[in-house]
Amino acid sequence: MVTPESVPTVDPRLALAMGTPLRGDSMARRTGRSLRKLTASAAREVAEESRVARELQQPVTTGRVIAVTSIRGGAGKTTAAALLARTFNHYRHDPVLALEADAVLGTLPVRLGAQSVRWSCAELAHLLTPSMQLTDITGYLVPLTDGGWLLPASQGGVGAPLDVRTYRTVSLALRRYFAVTVVDCETLPGEVARTAMDTAHARVVVAPMTAEGVNGTRVVLDWLARLPDSALATTVVALTANSPDPVLDLKAAAAHLRETGVTVVSLPYDRHLAGGGPIRTALLGDATRRAATLLAAEAMERAVRAR
Repeated sequence: MVTPESVPTVDPRLALAMGTPLRGDSMARRTGRSLRKLTASAAREVAEESRVARELQQPVTTGRVIAVTSIRGGAGKTTAAALLARTFNHYRHDPVLALEADAVLGTLPVRLGAQSVRWSCAELAHLLTPSMQLTDITGYLVPLTDGGWLLPASQGGVGAPLDVRTYRTVSLALRRYFAVTVVDCETLPGEVARTAMDTAHARVVVAPMTAEGVNGTRVVLDWLARLPDSALATTVVALTANSPDPVLDLKAAAAHLRETGVTVVSLPYDRHLAGGGPIRTALLGDATRRAATLLAAEAMERAVRAR
């Protein structure tokens, strides 16, 4: 097979127009948080951080796959997948893979800070052999600056969509090499997304905090309840706010989704995430970092206990 050319993830002309990324929290919020920390219970915070860290660092005997999807574009699906991959890379010492399974102008490489991409899922599917070692595999992947690896679904153009056979070939083969694989799926009801959700060890469904978003996500949860092997028991919902002042009440929305028995983690509005482009962990709001860590811990706990 001819080696594909390396392609930049962002057009260089556009890259020049990208301004300085904002911090997730405003100066006033950062100041208020510093004052609150002086009176907060340090012991309680340390205990909670230790509990979450233990969940994230659980040993695995075989690679765990966590699929991330949503019912519509713009819900924050890829952002959630990138946050999960970054969190696992931070806490774990074994290999972590971010696998993009959304070939229609997917943005996972951009969110993870990849400067360029070369090999894609479809190309790697033809090259995989059982005799390959991890060092052979990583030669076809994108190394990430914060740790871990990325396999994009395409080179950023509009091409043929990823098919189920290719996804199965790649995902089943690569889980031998990576302790955790975070899959950024296409939106439901796409065929690859349904396959990924059906075969993953744990699932994260991203729901925008709008009436139609929560209602549609509830329909997805009811569908998952009908899948074999108690799929709903290994599902977490990430409830995302794309505005600093959402109209829908957070408690009511979360309660509606929790009626199905799933855990709901709220990802708050974050100025840094809302700006698009590469996610820089140091610029995330404090609440966003804590929510992303909790989401990863909840997903990992379910992935580990899955068969």
